[in-house]
Amino acid sequence: MTTADSATLSGWRAFAALVVLISGLFSVLQGIVALFAPDPYYVVAHGSLFVFDISGWGWWNLIIGILAVLASGGLFAGALWARIVVVILAILSAIGQLFLIPAQPWWSAILIALDVLVIYAVTAHGGSAPRRPTTS
Repeated sequence: MTTADSATLSGWRAFAALVVLISGLFSVLQGIVALFAPDPYYVVAHGSLFVFDISGWGWWNLIIGILAVLASGGLFAGALWARIVVVILAILSAIGQLFLIPAQPWWSAILIALDVLVIYAVTAHGGSAPRRPTTS
C-alpha cells in the first residue's frame, strides 16, 4: 500500500467518523427535545395525514444518537466493531428517513445520501492496516 493509498484510506475513515459523530450529536439533541415536548406531531402531505408519537421518536433518536457517537470514536480508532455498528446504524437511519419523506422530503433525501456515503466510506475504504510485503 502506497502513502497515497494510506492517506485516502485515512481520509475516508475520518470523513465517515466525522459525519457519524455530527449525525449522532444531532440525533441526541433531537431525542432530548422530543422527550421534553411529547406532544403528537401531525403532518398533512399530499392529502395524507401522518401522526407521530414524539416521545417514541425521541427515544429512538436518543438511542441511535448515543450509539453513533460511541461508534464514531471507534471509527477514529480504526476498530472493526465500529465499522459494523456504523453500517447497521446508517441503514437504520436511512430506513427511518424513508418514513419522513412525506413530511420533510429535502431533509430526508440529504440524510439518506449522507447515510449512503458513510456506508460507502466504511465498507469500501474503511480498510485494515497496511500489509507488510512478503519476502520470497
